[in-house]
Amino acid sequence: MAVIWGPVVRKIERWTEFRVASDDTPDKEELRQRLQALQSEHRDLDDVISRISGEAPFDQLQIQRLKKRKLVLKDEISRLEDILLPDIIA
Repeated sequence: MAVIWGPVVRKIERWTEFRVASDDTPDKEELRQRLQALQSEHRDLDDVISRISGEAPFDQLQIQRLKKRKLVLKDEISRLEDILLPDIIA
């Protein structure tokens, strides 16, 4: 059985490129400001979704789009929190 190393090498190359590119990351203050903006937008979307859902005839498609945007924001918030507060295993 032949072993195919091509995909593994490409993954390593991409990881190396990411490591080189990540040296130019924004400073922590910029990340904190971005995190606060995303958290604010996430809360605002929650308010909009609850307000729209409370109305008698509501647009289900619009609510689905807002919820999807909210999930995207949550993922981005989690990613930024991981960058700012990395898990340290003692």
